[in-house]
Amino acid sequence: MSNSKHEQQQLEVLRQQIDDTDSELVRLLLQRRQLASQVGVVKRKLGQPLYVPEREAAMLANRREQALQMGLSPELIEDVLRRVIRESYQQQQAADVHLESKSIVVVGGAGALGQLFVRLFESAGATVNIIEKDNWEMAEIYCAQADLVLVAVPVVATVDVIADLPVLPPSCVLADVTSIKEKPLAAMMAKHSGPVIGLHPMFGPQQATLAKQLMVACHGRDEENYQWLLQSIERWGAQIKFIDATEHDQAMSFVQVLRHLSTFVYGAHLAHEQVDVQQLLDLSSPIYRLELMMVGRLFAQDSNLYADIILSDPHNFMMLRRYVRLFDQLLTELEQGNKAEFIRRFEHVRDYFGDFAQKFLTESQRLLEVAGDTKQVS
Repeated sequence: MSNSKHEQQQLEVLRQQIDDTDSELVRLLLQRRQLASQVGVVKRKLGQPLYVPEREAAMLANRREQALQMGLSPELIEDVLRRVIRESYQQQQAADVHLESKSIVVVGGAGALGQLFVRLFESAGATVNIIEKDNWEMAEIYCAQADLVLVAVPVVATVDVIADLPVLPPSCVLADVTSIKEKPLAAMMAKHSGPVIGLHPMFGPQQATLAKQLMVACHGRDEENYQWLLQSIERWGAQIKFIDATEHDQAMSFVQVLRHLSTFVYGAHLAHEQVDVQQLLDLSSPIYRLELMMVGRLFAQDSNLYADIILSDPHNFMMLRRYVRLFDQLLTELEQGNKAEFIRRFEHVRDYFGDFAQKFLTESQRLLEVAGDTKQVS
């Protein structure tokens, strides 16, 4: 038998062994999913939250250490497990949240985000009534016995809608879920003498579960009387970050307003230049593909939503103008060939980011590897 024929047979045997190993991996993944589903059932009975960050962190640390001892890449094992865990959260149901005794009104409950909360509250057994423009005459009736009135309308209408609400029961919680907090929170405090809290879901309405999602909360009044609402959100799997309303809005001017407008201008410039997007994708590295994905993602969503966020606070434009002036200044320096000044500024910004720079490099590398794995060939 020639060497080439022998090696070909050896290759086929090895490939079959790999196929058998992959098949066993699939079987083990099924077994893990079944176990995770059982965990979800027990969690529901115990009333425990869907997502327990300490448990997940400890498990990943243990598996990384095991991988290291076995000569495997800890990063590989963590990446695989994070993907498996994410799938597990999709399979598990949230912990039991019992709101059968609660009457809840969602103003704007027919909207995308409103529908998400309607579904969550109804799944917990609450009586849920929806108020929209076409049935506003029912507001007084629905609100008369409400334990919670949640305002989930576009940000541009939030303050006016709050002002138009009927008188609420003293114990009723008044809350909103808009992306700005200072003005809505002040409006709610002026409208209602009972418990008030401002909420900002840092996720979209397409979420199947709230596992590992972030909810920002701004205290208003009577904290002890809206703990049941916060506990429900946590049991559904979300993490809650508390912050002052003014600080929230200042941060959102960078997290949302600057980012959204920069992305919009990027996309608008590509459209103005009539750039071939498919060609960009064909020639792109994983990181540029991710950038294009984030640009395209914006334009696949509601233009009114982004316009309202950018226009929500006139003070944002002062910051945006400073950004434009700095951009123009840096561009002028580069046009003049001032490489030394660019490097000086670069080092200054590097110092500003400090340890975050290396952390972001490591975390983004994982995203790039995933993007490289999923790159489609035209």
